[in-house]
Amino acid sequence: MDIGTASWLIVAGIMLLMLTGLPLAFVTGLVALAFTFGWFGQMATGLVITRIYSFINEYVLVSVPMFVLMASVLDRSGIARDLYSAMRVWAGGLRGGVAVQTLLVALFLATISGIIGGEIVLLGLLALPQMLRLGYDRRLAVGTICAGGSLGTMIPPSIVLIIYGLTSSTSIGDLFLATITPGILLCALYISYILILSRVNPAVAPPAPPEEQAMPLREKLLMLKGVIAPVLVAVLVLGSIYGGIASVTEAAAMGAVGVLVAAALRRELSLKMLQDSLRQTLNTCGMIIWIGIGASALVGIYNLMGGTRFVQGVILGMDVAPIVVILVMMLILIVLGMFMDWIGIALLCMPIFVPIVIKLGFDPVWFGILFSMNMQVSYISPPFGPAAFYLKSVAPPEITLKVIFSSMWPFIIMQLIGLGLVLSFPQIAMWLPNLAKG
Repeated sequence: MDIGTASWLIVAGIMLLMLTGLPLAFVTGLVALAFTFGWFGQMATGLVITRIYSFINEYVLVSVPMFVLMASVLDRSGIARDLYSAMRVWAGGLRGGVAVQTLLVALFLATISGIIGGEIVLLGLLALPQMLRLGYDRRLAVGTICAGGSLGTMIPPSIVLIIYGLTSSTSIGDLFLATITPGILLCALYISYILILSRVNPAVAPPAPPEEQAMPLREKLLMLKGVIAPVLVAVLVLGSIYGGIASVTEAAAMGAVGVLVAAALRRELSLKMLQDSLRQTLNTCGMIIWIGIGASALVGIYNLMGGTRFVQGVILGMDVAPIVVILVMMLILIVLGMFMDWIGIALLCMPIFVPIVIKLGFDPVWFGILFSMNMQVSYISPPFGPAAFYLKSVAPPEITLKVIFSSMWPFIIMQLIGLGLVLSFPQIAMWLPNLAKG
């Protein structure tokens, strides 16, 4: 069998097994074993074990459970609630102000969580009832929460970028620097959309109630104490990384300790909270590790079969401009994102895509930002956008999945505009890493 036929069989095998409902980790693992024995013979088991060991042995993986633990403790403490309350009173009489400050809280929470599931649930519990009570259009409220929560795929310390850096051998510090401006750009696009819509159709976003607008300045300043703990944790994590004091893994450990200390000082840390947080951390990281094991085995075996050279030869042999190849990759990622988890996409596609990107003369850091922006689109895209299901778990019964998905389209358009801008003007992402290098 030639490598071209084998490539199509691998894709078909993955698709057919996924239709059976098997988890992606088992699907990729089974396909890897089948082609290991079929291509190299029965004595080739060591090839799979070697690939798995090389993945598990990556030191940067230690940062993942630390960031997940940070998010888990944050979910269960009152830190996020106080942050939301502190920022809500500053929305004042601005029409659409509560939606805007919800996005700003989402941006801030992203800097101390690294994952989006818990962030969307938190915003669903805190912000959605508030906006519905004030008379906000439910589609605007739902779309704001899901789009704001999905910013966690880009804002450092993004686990999406950590896994991309791991699979592509790209500097995670450079990725964190490069994603700051695109992340803020997306948030600015969301805010602009809300403010313009609120002005065109005032009924969709009423201003804050008079009693909140009339709150004395002294009380507003006192409420800002709820911002202190999140700011300190964010400075501890990101400041230590950008300041060259600690690696990503070390900063993640310091951040986890910082959140635990903050919860303890607030007298919210209990044995039950710690047990629940650790259980969620184990469940989340277990999923990531198992998908990583299956995907790294499959990609490793495919490389040994000559698959990477085959794909590179096909793509680089196309008589098109290099940017067209990047556009094709973007389309593939968007389509895959509608049906697959980002972890599987990163671990399956990036070892193949990134070497091609480098050979075409593009920066892998820039491509990593494009990848994370693609995955942000996948988080809110039908039919399987995870953000919709996270929000549905805490939304009122009248907020159906149909309502949630129909609320996403304006924000998906904003995401695609942001993606197009970074694709057309790479310096939006690259100016900070270039500045840091001098």
